[in-house]
Amino acid sequence: MNAESEFHGSHWLQTAPPGAPAPPPAGDLTVDVAVIGGGIAGLSTAWELARRGREVAVLEAGRLAAGVTGHTTAKLTALHTLVYDRLRRTRGPEGARLYARSQSAAIRHAAETVAELGIDCEWEEAAAFTYAEDPGRVGELRAEAEAAREAGLPAEFVTETELPFPVAGAVRVSGEAQFHPRKYLLALADDLRRNGGSVYEGTRVVGLSEGEPCVLTTDAGVSVRAREVVIATHYPVFDRALLFTRLSPRRELVVAGAIGQGQAPRDMYITPEQATRSVRTAPLGDGERLLIVTGEHFTPGAADVEKRFARLTGWAESRFPGVTLTHRWATQDNDSTDSVPLVGPLHPGSRHTYVATGFGGWGLSGGIMAGRLLGDLVTGQQVEWSGLYDPRRLLSVVREGGAFLKHQAQVARHFVGDRIPPLTGPAPEDIPPGDGAVVRVGTGQYAVHRDDDGRLRAVSARCTHLGCLVAFNRAEQAWECPCHGSRFAPDGRILQGPAVRPLKKREL
Repeated sequence: MNAESEFHGSHWLQTAPPGAPAPPPAGDLTVDVAVIGGGIAGLSTAWELARRGREVAVLEAGRLAAGVTGHTTAKLTALHTLVYDRLRRTRGPEGARLYARSQSAAIRHAAETVAELGIDCEWEEAAAFTYAEDPGRVGELRAEAEAAREAGLPAEFVTETELPFPVAGAVRVSGEAQFHPRKYLLALADDLRRNGGSVYEGTRVVGLSEGEPCVLTTDAGVSVRAREVVIATHYPVFDRALLFTRLSPRRELVVAGAIGQGQAPRDMYITPEQATRSVRTAPLGDGERLLIVTGEHFTPGAADVEKRFARLTGWAESRFPGVTLTHRWATQDNDSTDSVPLVGPLHPGSRHTYVATGFGGWGLSGGIMAGRLLGDLVTGQQVEWSGLYDPRRLLSVVREGGAFLKHQAQVARHFVGDRIPPLTGPAPEDIPPGDGAVVRVGTGQYAVHRDDDGRLRAVSARCTHLGCLVAFNRAEQAWECPCHGSRFAPDGRILQGPAVRPLKKREL
């Protein structure tokens, strides 16, 4: 299959009916804690606090667990590709140990929650593997296995897997898990309500005034007063600590389809090779499982997304000849410059505002960890790994200098280059149906899209977050900001933050 119309979207969104939408607040609110964002970090935090007796409101711009969490590959593991050898070198053995303990504790906590609430979310225990086909990377894998084992994980170096192709080596960690993330989170939201919490969908927060209480403002003009505020919007929509300088967004593509039980791997696999390849399967019934393959990571706004989908599809079909691909979607995450998420007080002067971001592609274990950590911080409890994740930690040239400078150079190129209008460029009449381009109109630049019926529409080409020029992703029919990952529909509507305002309409 090559045409986008032949594929379905996210399997998780299709197989967990959302029910009736939770309406926005009818008027101003006053609560103990307001949580901005209804993904795994936000809902986990809200649920933890409601269970501790806090009056909590979740404010979600779209639908619960339908953003990044609804497009994940849904692995719950503490083996995050090749993180432990790096942490051992940059944070020391104790930093690596705290990372492993906190992530493993999150997985155990999720298992206990599933059992306690009786959540039917396809929970399966599985081993996690980081593998390589290139013999030149065996030393790297051995070092990672050793570092992960020193950090407390049951890690070992192996040369055999159940994959239908040979590998040069792999790091294996047993006792991890995979599940249906949306079914899990919708059950958590139901229990949140039973504990007195409130959930509001279609509620975009556009303003934050820190104080006692803090005051949030929604796009409908509603005010929400809260003693504590948690910003769990994937990329922070409010950034008083300039966290955007330490976060780089990336998108990854996903293809999925049915495969026979006998051909389906039961464990979870990832390799850093070939711009990442991640493999797992999920239950389907009738003697089949759903093969889920992820990879081809790239900066939002990059060209040739269709070619990337084609490469990923070709890889999946060649490595798993029995698969019938039926789904494709994409996900997005943010990498911190030191490979550790940013979870804790929003900025050095914060007394009542908190943030959770920078999960680097491992947002499920990271989001559950964040929920527990923020629940403890808000209620005044001490957590041994709070310092590891503290967003206020100082920039370290040793552990993040290279990544920091690379990201800032990329953003700087856009800030400077995007303000110099090109002398030439495409004309609106040159844009084919289903495509878009940034075109020069007078001294300005418009983002112009032609729909399948040939009609043109134009919006401002400058992202409303910090002003970088957007680029069109034809495969997903979206305008994307390469600086900080905001995404917009062809008509300018916000698909993904940190932008909180749509692209303004323009007349050609």
